[in-house]
Amino acid sequence: MAPIKIKQSPNPTAQTLTSTASSQEARLLSVKRCSVSLIDNSRRLGLVEEEFIDSSLRLICCEEIDGRKWKYVAENDGFGRYKKNSIRAVSLQTPQAPVEEIMSFIRTYVVPEGFPDSVTPSYVPYMTWRALKHFFGGAMGVFTTKTLLSSVGVSKSKAIPGAVAINWILKDGAGRVGKMLFARQGKKFDCDLKQLRFAGDLLMELGAGVELATAAVPHLFLPLACAANVAKNVAAVTSTSTRTPIYKAFAKGENIGDVTAKGECVSNLADLLGTGLSIMIAKRNPSLVTTFALLSCGYVFSSYQEVKSVVLHTLNRARFSVAVDSFLKTGKVPSLQEGNMKENIFSFPWLKERPIVLGPRFKDAFQDPSAYLAIKPLFEQERYIVTYNPLKDKVYALLKDQAKSDDILKAAFHAHVLLHFINSSNNIHSSWKQQAYRSNYIPSANDIEAHITDSCKMVSTLYGPFKSKAAEQGWRMSDSLLNPGRARIVVAC
Repeated sequence: MAPIKIKQSPNPTAQTLTSTASSQEARLLSVKRCSVSLIDNSRRLGLVEEEFIDSSLRLICCEEIDGRKWKYVAENDGFGRYKKNSIRAVSLQTPQAPVEEIMSFIRTYVVPEGFPDSVTPSYVPYMTWRALKHFFGGAMGVFTTKTLLSSVGVSKSKAIPGAVAINWILKDGAGRVGKMLFARQGKKFDCDLKQLRFAGDLLMELGAGVELATAAVPHLFLPLACAANVAKNVAAVTSTSTRTPIYKAFAKGENIGDVTAKGECVSNLADLLGTGLSIMIAKRNPSLVTTFALLSCGYVFSSYQEVKSVVLHTLNRARFSVAVDSFLKTGKVPSLQEGNMKENIFSFPWLKERPIVLGPRFKDAFQDPSAYLAIKPLFEQERYIVTYNPLKDKVYALLKDQAKSDDILKAAFHAHVLLHFINSSNNIHSSWKQQAYRSNYIPSANDIEAHITDSCKMVSTLYGPFKSKAAEQGWRMSDSLLNPGRARIVVAC
C-alpha cells in the first residue's frame, strides 16, 4: 500500500503573526471609519466646522454675551472620547480697538444691563437732557461757590475765622429747615410730579442767583446765603422725591435699582465735566453776569426738555384734562406719548387759577341754597355733585362720603363735560389758555341748570367709552392721581 502523504500545516508562529496583523489592520480601519462617521455626523448636525476637520478639536457649544460670541471646543483622543480638562474658548470677533474697549467699559457704568430692551424708549432723551442739565449745574456751582467764599471773606475781613465758620453753618442750617418744611407737600410729589420737578429746578436757579448777589452786597451775606440755601434745599427735596417715580416709569421688569444707579452715574459724570470746564473758564475771569446768564438759560432749557421727555402712564389733573379735551373734540383718547407731550408743565399745584376744583368745600361751590336744591335730584344715583359758580367762573365737583376711586374719576370727567358745555355756549374752546378772552356774559341760574342736565345725559353715554379707550391706549385708570380735596358731603347727617 502506497504511503499516505500528509499535508503539513504552516508554521504556527507565522500564522499567529499574520492573524495578529490582520486583526490590528481591521481595528485601525474600524476606528478610522468610526472617526469619519463621527465627523460626518457632527458636521451634519452642525457641531464640527471646516477648521476642526483636520484637528483633534471638536466644537462643543457657542455662547453670546452682550452681542459678543465665543465657541467652546474640546480635544478628541481619536476614539470618539474627549479628554478631560481640554475645553477652551475661541473668540469669534476681532479684537476691539482701545477706544472701543474704553467705550464698552464706560457703557457698563452709564446704561442699565440689557439696554435698550430693559428700558422704555423715552429713557434715552430723558437721560440726555438730564446729563446736559447737570453739566450746566456743575458749571454754575463753581461760580456760586467762588462768589460765596469771596463774600463771606470780605464781609468778615476783620473777624476771626471762627465767625466765618459760624456764618457758613447758619446758612446750611437754614437750608435744612426749609427742606423739612417743604417735605409736608407729600402727595403732591406723586400727583404733580413733572410740575414740581420743573419748579424745583427753577428754585435751584433762583438760589444760585441769590448766591451771586452776595458779591454785590457782601455785608448781607448771611441773610442772602440763608435764603439761597433754603431755595436750593427745597429744590433738592423735589428732585429726590420725584426721582424714583420717574425712573420707575423707565424700568421694564424688576430693574429699577439698576436704572436708578446708572442714571445717577450719568448725572454725576456730567456734573464733573461741567465743573472741570467751569474751573478752566473761571481762570480767565469772565463776566460773572454774562456767564451765569448763559449757563442759567442752558440749565432751565435742559430741565424743561428733561421733564417733557418723561412718559408716565398715570392720569394726573393735567394729563386728564388733555385726555378728556381730546375725547370730547375728536372722540379719541390720546396715546401715552401724545398725552404726556401736551401736558402743561406750568400748571403748578399751588396756583388757584384752575377752572375745575375737585373735592371743594360746600361753601365755595354754592352761595345760593336754591341752586343746590335744584340740581340735587340729578345726582341721587351718583356719589358726587357737579355745579358751576358764575361768580368765581369755576366748575366744582363735590364728592360724597361714599365716593371711591372710580367715582372721583367720573366726577372729574363730568366736570370737564360741564365746562365744555359752558364754554360752547359762549362760542369759546375749552382750552385753559383762552380763558382770558372770556366775555363778560354770565349765564343765568336756569341756563346753568340746563347745562348740568345736558351734561348728565352726555356723561351717562360717554364715560364708559372714555374709560375703555383710555385703557386701550395704556392709561392706568385705577391709579389716578387727581388729588381731590378732603371735603366730603355726608348724605345722612
